[in-house]
Amino acid sequence: MTWGERLRLGLSGIRRSEIAGNPNKVKTAYILEYGRIEAYCSMRRKLIVPFTMFILLLAACTSASSPTLGPEMQPVTPQSSSVPTPPPTSQAIGCDRTLTPAQTEGPFYTPNSPERSTLVEAGMGGTQLLVTGKVIDQNCEPMAGVMLDFWQTDDQGEYDNVGYRMRGHQFTDENGQYALETILPSRYPGRTPHIHVKVFASDGQELLTTQIYFPGASEQIPDGIFRPDLLARELEPDTSGRRRVEFDFVLPD
Repeated sequence: MTWGERLRLGLSGIRRSEIAGNPNKVKTAYILEYGRIEAYCSMRRKLIVPFTMFILLLAACTSASSPTLGPEMQPVTPQSSSVPTPPPTSQAIGCDRTLTPAQTEGPFYTPNSPERSTLVEAGMGGTQLLVTGKVIDQNCEPMAGVMLDFWQTDDQGEYDNVGYRMRGHQFTDENGQYALETILPSRYPGRTPHIHVKVFASDGQELLTTQIYFPGASEQIPDGIFRPDLLARELEPDTSGRRRVEFDFVLPD
């Protein structure tokens, strides 16, 4: 209700007969009604201001009492379910950069052996053996075209010093890998089972002379030359039951 409406209502409560033809009474009536309305409005202002303050205070308290989520309470954003792509494998991962120790050549080396990857001949006894591995440098890079010259005893512990039985050489492939089919060499007085090998660069330079030993056999027999760090690694037999071992050669850059 507006102020004018309230004023009109106030005036309507005064008898017209009391104010008819009397301007002073009309003026007095207006003044009285205006004072009453002003008192009413003042009372409302006194009520509205505290109420407004109460609303603002309530809003502030509500905001202050709202818990703030710490890092442990923050909503969790679902992570991507994609599996990270593993880094590409290479020979450098897990590569042993320890140089292969050199060992004595011994008295039974014969140069110019035939090129072949198998030393096994018809009717030969002994335990069938497959020796595989690779030739790498200290940066774990494969050395292709390297010549490996092998010689060993037969199943009776004898070297062939006349011909080339149980002797032969081969070259590593583009990945520096080699594979030798042979038999487990037999022991002889003073020596535990082993295979001799010489490593030559593609230009014919000799890079290494050493020996390969076999777990479960070589370390069981007293031998002053034997080195445990030259033991081949045992692998699972192949489908024919043939024994398999692995031996890597690490050479200087």
